[in-house]
Amino acid sequence: MAFRSAVTHKHKDKHKDKEHRHRDHKKDKEREKFKHSNSEHKEYSDKKHKDKEKLKYSNSSSDKHRDKHKEKRREEKIKSLHDRPKKQKENGYVRDTSPAAIKSEPEEDNGFYPCLQHKISKREYDDKECEYKPKKVKAEHDKKAQKRKHEYEEDELDEDIKPKKKTKDKKVTEGKKTKKEEEEKWKWWEEERYTDGSKWRFLEHKGPVFAPLYEPLPDKVKFYYDGKPMKLNSLAEEVATFFAKMLDHEYTTKDIFRKNFLKDWRKEMTSEEKSKITDLNKCDFSEMNDYFKAQSEARKQMSKEEKQKIKEENERLLQEYGFCIMDNHKERIGNFRTEPPGLFRGRGDHPKMGMLKRRIRPEDVIINCSKDSKHPKPPPGTKWKEVRHDNKVTWLASWTENIQGSIKYIMLNPSSRIKGEKDWQKYETARRLKKCVDHIRSQYRDDWKSKEMRIRQRAVALYFIDKLALRAGNEKEEGETADTVGCCSLRVEHVKLHPKMDDQEYVVEFDFLGKDSIRYYNKIPVEKRVFKNLQLFLENKQPEDDLFDRLNIDEKQNQLSAARKQLKAAKADHKASHDDKSKKAVEVKRKAVQRIEEHLMKLQMQATDREENKQIALGTSKLNYLDPRISVAWCKKWGVPIEKIYNKTQREKFAWAIDMAEKDYEF
Repeated sequence: MAFRSAVTHKHKDKHKDKEHRHRDHKKDKEREKFKHSNSEHKEYSDKKHKDKEKLKYSNSSSDKHRDKHKEKRREEKIKSLHDRPKKQKENGYVRDTSPAAIKSEPEEDNGFYPCLQHKISKREYDDKECEYKPKKVKAEHDKKAQKRKHEYEEDELDEDIKPKKKTKDKKVTEGKKTKKEEEEKWKWWEEERYTDGSKWRFLEHKGPVFAPLYEPLPDKVKFYYDGKPMKLNSLAEEVATFFAKMLDHEYTTKDIFRKNFLKDWRKEMTSEEKSKITDLNKCDFSEMNDYFKAQSEARKQMSKEEKQKIKEENERLLQEYGFCIMDNHKERIGNFRTEPPGLFRGRGDHPKMGMLKRRIRPEDVIINCSKDSKHPKPPPGTKWKEVRHDNKVTWLASWTENIQGSIKYIMLNPSSRIKGEKDWQKYETARRLKKCVDHIRSQYRDDWKSKEMRIRQRAVALYFIDKLALRAGNEKEEGETADTVGCCSLRVEHVKLHPKMDDQEYVVEFDFLGKDSIRYYNKIPVEKRVFKNLQLFLENKQPEDDLFDRLNIDEKQNQLSAARKQLKAAKADHKASHDDKSKKAVEVKRKAVQRIEEHLMKLQMQATDREENKQIALGTSKLNYLDPRISVAWCKKWGVPIEKIYNKTQREKFAWAIDMAEKDYEF
């Protein structure tokens, strides 16, 4: 039994072992079948992976070394295949190593194949799984293989490298363009400033563009006087059109406007026309008015081509006349056109409204440029009034207008160095003022108690300028301009004193016309000492008398008057004695008068420059009263785009501040 049991047990173990071997053989067979079906694909994939790794480093190796290494490996592989049996087990499955099979396999090629169709995507392999069989590529000569390799390399790299190169080239081009633009932008604030008072070393420009000549009205458009058509001469007709264009405006209803217009219009009439036209109420400008309205409507209905033509002509004029060369830099000119003729309007009830603004001619214009520049040429058949070379001033051309006798200038654009320096100096002055303003306030408070009336008046005026931000004001010739005033030119009629008003003590009531004839009305309580001084200033005065009658913002004019009197007296002495001593005295007095006149002229020029240098938007604090570096610093600190604060024109104007100020800038 024991033996039988042992035999039975041994038989069972043998049977069990046989069963295990059978299962293992079956698994091996299936595995071999699976691996055999994928043998070529696997080898292809392995080779491709290895080839990609080699490609990664192929650029760092020389072609000679790569070819030598490739040939050596090929020879070793062929030799080993010949030495091995026809079939050998490799990686768990039987592989056919016959020469025919070897010949049909793709040659190891460092991943370089004749075309891209042999590249296998992962998705394609996953979908077909084991059924996928790669195409077989016939091996060729090493030279052809190397050629294919380079062709494939170019194709392969074209996809990845060429587009990147294009993008890179684009970025480089854009970068160069931006850099060039930055280089073209003149950072004048980083350069040393002139210390000799000169504004420039070299200045060249083309001069102003004059208003077009008058084109007579068509014959069908008539002017009527007392109900009858009347033909006017060209000059008189042009002035008549100025009034006709304003027929719907309230200005033409004002007596002072109509009176001044008729007076100046008659100056352009012939003697026959003057004898007939005596009453403006009998003049009929309606057909003229209708004609200009139709012209305006026609301009609105112009085609795109017509508008484009006008735009191109304006651009041409801008490029030719809108720029100058200053110190080897191209600078934009602010206003290169002279003002066309027309009727003066003025602000508020200006006493000269309705007067004729005459046409500016080349003979009225003074040109300013450097001696070594190409001087601007006047229109054919004309000449300039004068050509100057004064580098102590900033204007390019100037003329005197006929209404108020003021000088008009052609200046540079707000973005120019000249204008930027003016702004910079202004804000730097304000920064210095900040350091001493407390002392000034303390001083004028002490001066309220001064024994000298002139000092008391100055102290009270300073108080109002400081507390109410009033304009200083200046003297004007009576009847020449609108009746506008500032602090120093206030009259008795402009202020009223109230010891108590609206539960407040010592109240001053202001009521006057300020700049641009805008009414200023305010009631403000003041300190007792100021109130008492105002009561003193108002004593024994008429409504039209000056409030601050002891102030004089024109002391140099008085000095000039005194010097002229002394010169007159010296001449009288010389006339009586005829000796050398009196002659010498006359010469000394004459030089004194000349010196004061030059100084006065310089002061007047500075005052004019200050007025002329102001920009159009005089009422905006942002552009004229607030240091732009404060705004720029705020933007940089809080990440606000500067474009949100300043538009393109303003950014050009304040380029110095944008470049200069950082987020930690303090005024």
